[in-house]
Amino acid sequence: MPIENQERKQILFALLVIILYLSPLLILGENAHIRVHDNLDSNLAWYKVLSESGELFGSINAKIPQIMNGLPRNAFGSEFSIIVWLHALFPTMVAYAISQALTRFIAFFGMYILLKKHFITGSQSGWIRVGTSLAFALTPFWPSGMLSTLGMPLALWAFLNIRNKDHSWKNYLVLTLLPLYSSIVLGFFFFLVAMGLLWITDVIRRKGWNLRFFLSIVYMTFIFGLVEYRLVASFIFDSEPNSRDEYFHARLPLEWVIKLTFKNFVLGHTHVMTVHALIILPITAFALYIILIKKLWRQEKVFVFLFGLNFMLSAWYAFWFYKGWLPLTERFHTLDTFNFARFHFLRPMVIYLGFALAIKIIWEYSEFAKKTLLIFIAVQIMVLMGFNEEITNNKKPSFKEFYAESLFQDIEEHIGLPQEEYRVASIGLHPAIAQFNGFYTLDSYNNFYPLTYKHQFRQIIENELAKNKTIRIYFDEWGGRCYLFADELGKHYMFKKSSKKELDNLEINVDAFKGLGGKYIFSAIPINNAKENGLELDRIFTKKGTVWKIHLYRVI
Repeated sequence: MPIENQERKQILFALLVIILYLSPLLILGENAHIRVHDNLDSNLAWYKVLSESGELFGSINAKIPQIMNGLPRNAFGSEFSIIVWLHALFPTMVAYAISQALTRFIAFFGMYILLKKHFITGSQSGWIRVGTSLAFALTPFWPSGMLSTLGMPLALWAFLNIRNKDHSWKNYLVLTLLPLYSSIVLGFFFFLVAMGLLWITDVIRRKGWNLRFFLSIVYMTFIFGLVEYRLVASFIFDSEPNSRDEYFHARLPLEWVIKLTFKNFVLGHTHVMTVHALIILPITAFALYIILIKKLWRQEKVFVFLFGLNFMLSAWYAFWFYKGWLPLTERFHTLDTFNFARFHFLRPMVIYLGFALAIKIIWEYSEFAKKTLLIFIAVQIMVLMGFNEEITNNKKPSFKEFYAESLFQDIEEHIGLPQEEYRVASIGLHPAIAQFNGFYTLDSYNNFYPLTYKHQFRQIIENELAKNKTIRIYFDEWGGRCYLFADELGKHYMFKKSSKKELDNLEINVDAFKGLGGKYIFSAIPINNAKENGLELDRIFTKKGTVWKIHLYRVI
C-alpha cells in the first residue's frame, strides 16, 4: 500500500523523536543512567563475563568458573543471539545503545506495518498508525528482553499475512530473524501459543485447516529451538537438580490475587511496562462506552476482543500466584519451574493495538471528541518520554559509577593475586559489580544454577536467614539472588558511601565460606563485629567520583 506524503513526513518526525529518546545514551555514554534492576545488577555483567570466559562456543556441559565455582554455560545466552554478539564485539555501553536503537526502530516499523496492513487501513488514518507506533516504540521495555515483546507486532504481521494466503518471502524472513534477537521464554513462547490458538479457532469456525499458517508456527518454533538449543538441552536432558526446582509461586490468598489483577491491569509489570494508565486506559474505556451505547459489537469485535483479552491476561498473571494452585504444582513440578504467568507479556502489543482501534472508533463515532485525539496521542508520547531511563534512574548510580572499574582495579592491585586464585562475595552490594570487574564470586544473581550449590551457599547465611522470615522465604523459595543476606539489611543491596548504615550483629558461617574457597568480602558498610565472624578489615577503598566505599574484609 502506498504511503501518502503527509504520512512520510509523520514517519520521519517519529524517527527523529526516537533518536531524541536515545540521545542520552549517545551523548553521555558511560555516564548515562540506565535501569539497575535486572540490568546493571545482572545481565550486563553476565554478557561481559561470558565474552571474556572463552566459553562463548562452549559445549552444553561447559562451566563458567568465574561465577559460583563453575556456573553452567547453559545459564547464559546462546551464541546465536545477536545481543550476546553485540556485547562480545563492543564495549558494554556501546552494545547497550545499539541494542536499544535496534529494538525501538524495529518496534516502530513492526507496529506501523501491522496497523497499516491489518487494523488501521484507511489512507487518511496515517496519523493514528504513526502516533501509536511511536508510542509503542517508546515503552520502557526490559532491555535484555530485546524484541521478545516489542517484536511481537512484526511477527503478528507476518503470521496474519500467511494466514491470509500471502506467502511472500518477507514473511518467512521475519519469522527466521526474530528468534535471533528475542527470547522464547521471555515472550515468544506465549505468542506462539496464541498463534496456535488462533489457528485452532479458525479450524473450529470451519475456515479450513490452512496448513501454511500452521506450518509457519511450527517453523518459527523450530528456529527458536535451534537458537536456544542450550535451554532445550537443559530442559530435556539435564537431570541434575537446579535452583528452579525450589521455586514456589502459589502462595497468595484470593483477596490479594484480585487486588493484583486490577493493579496489573492498570499499572502493568516492571518487565513489560506499558505506561497506559493515564491516557490509553481512559481512551479505550471511552471507546468501549461508544460501542455499548451505539451497539457496535459486531463492527468493532476486534477491539472488544482485545479489551477483554487485556483484562484476562492481567487476571491470568495474578491468579498464577493463587495458593489454590498448590495441589497442581505439587503434582506437576513444571508448573513451578516454568513461569506460565508470562502470558501477560502479550499485553504491550494488545494494549497498543487496542489504543489505535480506540482512536479510530472515537474518530468515526464521536464528533465532539475527535478534535482532541491528536492531543491525547501527543500527551501519551510525552508521558513516555518522561519514562526515559536517564530521567527515571537519575538518582541512581550511572553506568560508570555503578561498576566503578577504577576503584575495583585498586582493590585487585592491593590483593595482588591472580583473580582466579581466590573467591569473593559482597555485602550491601550487587555481586555483578565484582563480576564485571573480573573477580571470581561465590555469590550471584542467576535463575539457573545447581541446587547443590544453593544448599552449600545457604550454610554461610543460615543464621541470618533464621532471624528474618522475609529473606528466608526469598532465598529458600526462589534463590535467584544467591547473596550474602543479612537480617539487618533485609532485601537491600545498594548502600552508597553516604550511607550511615552499619552491621552490628552479623552471623555468617565463615567455615562454610572458606569451604567454597572464599577469602575476601567486599562490604559496602562497616561490619562492627567482624572478628566474631572470623573476618579482619584489610583496607577501606573509596575514590572521588565513585558512589561506593568498599570495606575489604579478609578471612582470618
